[in-house]
Amino acid sequence: MASGLSNGTRFFKGCRTLLDSLKSTTQAYSSTPGVSSKSTLKPSTAAVSGQKSKPAPKKVANPSGGLLKTQKVSPTLAGFLGQSEIARTEAVKQIWVYIKLNNLQNPTDKRQIICDAKLKAIFGGREKVGMLEIPKFLSIHFVKSG
Repeated sequence: MASGLSNGTRFFKGCRTLLDSLKSTTQAYSSTPGVSSKSTLKPSTAAVSGQKSKPAPKKVANPSGGLLKTQKVSPTLAGFLGQSEIARTEAVKQIWVYIKLNNLQNPTDKRQIICDAKLKAIFGGREKVGMLEIPKFLSIHFVKSG
């Protein structure tokens, strides 16, 4: 039992030695000229005074633009999804739900989707599609406006 303790003591003593050497190198870097004083961390005034700080405001996604913007889709995709307008992200989510429900992932390579008749209509008649190719094939079905 005593030998286990001595091994642990030696291990932690070695860690302390490593940490001490790390501290000395970081102090050497911080004392070099050219390092700005802005890089040092300062405690917030709320933490110093003991008050609770307010959490940063969360960013709210803008549904009117980008990937969250609803767009008209082709009749083929509309028939599959049951909607004539949908956001790209929602379309991909619904396709993944369909893939999971019907067990269409290749059992040996989960990144590969084995297409049934409905998916073949969307993916240009391909038998198999990689999971990273789904957005590429869906972009054809979104009608460009403007």
